[in-house]
Amino acid sequence: MPLTIPFSNSYAKLPERLFSRLGPEPVHAPELLAFNHALARDLGISGDDDHAVLARVFSGNAIPDGAEPLAQLYAGHQFGNWNPQLGDGRAILLGEVAGFDLQLKGSGRTPYSRNGDGRAWVGPVLREFVVSEAMHALGIPTTRALAAVATGELVQRETALPGAVLTRVASSHIRVGTFQILAARGDSEGLKALFEHAVERHYPDVSDPLGFLNAVIQRQATLITHWMNVGFIHGVMNTDNCAISGETIDYGPCAFMDAYHPMTVFSSIDRTGRYAFASQANVIVWNLAQLASSLLPLMPDQEAAVEAFTHAVHAMPAMLNTKWNATSARKIGIAEPTDQDHQLTARLLQMMSAQGADFTNTFAALTTGDATDQFVDREAYADWALDWQSRLETEAAPQEVMQITNPVLIPRNHRVEQMIQSAVQGDMAPFERLMKALSQPFENKSEFDDLRRPPSEQERVRATFCGT
Repeated sequence: MPLTIPFSNSYAKLPERLFSRLGPEPVHAPELLAFNHALARDLGISGDDDHAVLARVFSGNAIPDGAEPLAQLYAGHQFGNWNPQLGDGRAILLGEVAGFDLQLKGSGRTPYSRNGDGRAWVGPVLREFVVSEAMHALGIPTTRALAAVATGELVQRETALPGAVLTRVASSHIRVGTFQILAARGDSEGLKALFEHAVERHYPDVSDPLGFLNAVIQRQATLITHWMNVGFIHGVMNTDNCAISGETIDYGPCAFMDAYHPMTVFSSIDRTGRYAFASQANVIVWNLAQLASSLLPLMPDQEAAVEAFTHAVHAMPAMLNTKWNATSARKIGIAEPTDQDHQLTARLLQMMSAQGADFTNTFAALTTGDATDQFVDREAYADWALDWQSRLETEAAPQEVMQITNPVLIPRNHRVEQMIQSAVQGDMAPFERLMKALSQPFENKSEFDDLRRPPSEQERVRATFCGT
């Protein structure tokens, strides 16, 4: 049965100045590393049994029927600095399937590559595959991974590394930066077309730019709260990595915390801590202020629009705070938090930070009632636990609340790095085991106990890197 992908290509109908039409660059010897058959079925893709065919299509060596390949244009603020033109420098959008984008990442040079080679190596490809699918299993809005294909070619980074292509699935690849470039260029016609497309695709109940802004704010506030719930640090929250859909996108130097500290940073390029764990809530407000500015040209009354947009953005910190207070309360079993409960969770986090307690394991241990071992100063924990247990007396089902809020397994950085090193040597077994374990992150299975263990000092990952 031939591979069938039911494409529809609405983005390709937008003004052509929003993208460049071109196909991916062929690779030398494509070989399928991983394929997400369950996701393929959800998308209505059929005939996905022939690995050689899958390797050709999802490496870019064969363009499937119905695809209209293109590279998208956008701009963005990178670490707060304006870059007037970015774009898909190493990615090709094949088209849309069942309302989702299919994008090849690492598929060669485009007009937006600047000095890049347009390629990816196997490490970042498999990291994004594992982490994005883990995020999906955690219930966090995210892009998905459909396929990973080795190219049979070497990619030059610090050393020569094996190349690969990732097929990413997203509700769309429209970013804050997509709106920014049109506003910066004074392209009101293009901006209007993009706005109408984004509304139709993501927010069909919205009628105007203010409603659109408020809808994106709601989704992004929810997303950041989800990130904080599992100790996730994106690492590069530039406006070109901020999706209008409210999904997590671009898993470059991302990481999950082991020991809790609010200012944890892993990204090798984040030298000032701009995108540290606790700073993500502030950054998303800044990012959406840039979206608001980009939408202003669509408003007939500029003065009234500035006032309304400013009010919407300024309301976001309180929204984020409310969402986080509710989520952090659920992490300790409180389904209906009061104003005073924030102090209880804050005390716990302060104690965890001071004692280097593991973020994931501490909350998982609270669920099972054996969190004492997570703390060096057990007396301090015991004092807090007395107040906590007293508070839980008025809760109906605290353990059940914690069980569905606190994951047991996350993609720990050292395990991801070990998986990558094995894959470079041709051993995909650690990848397959991680994928199996992380597909049920709230299940405590003894066969995966080793994946719960924090890193030793020798295993500890101190910095994560972009794949470019």
